[in-house]
Amino acid sequence: MSLSFDPEALRQLAALLNDSGLAEIELEEGDRRLRLARAVAPPVAATVPMMTPMMAPVTTVPAPVAASAIADHGAHPGAVKSPMVGVAYLAPEPSAPPFITVGASVEVGQTLLLIEAMKTFNQIKAPRAGTVKSILITAGQPVEYDEPLVIIE
Repeated sequence: MSLSFDPEALRQLAALLNDSGLAEIELEEGDRRLRLARAVAPPVAATVPMMTPMMAPVTTVPAPVAASAIADHGAHPGAVKSPMVGVAYLAPEPSAPPFITVGASVEVGQTLLLIEAMKTFNQIKAPRAGTVKSILITAGQPVEYDEPLVIIE
């Protein structure tokens, strides 16, 4: 038994599949049956963390920083560096005030920011007492291991 389908009708069905966002279309007429399916990308949720009360929304994308500027901050004796790779957050939740501000005094062990890694929020604490001279990251910014985050003098 030979089945033949109109190539133009198949193109139109394929376009409908793509335009509608459907994963598949199945048609049946008598003893003839046609099923069109397209490959579906893995869910976005697998790569994007779910919004939790701890996460601050990303409001801006920081401008690229020259490698020499990062190196200069990293050499500063008061630099607090990232102990891990992750996403930095400056507040415990989107509507809350930030943990620190430039010019604020901090105590040893005070939470400076959070880094979310592997769906876990890690508190980054002040290694020394002093005054926050500079905050080198923005909320929602990805950070690398050993990247300078804050300058405390």
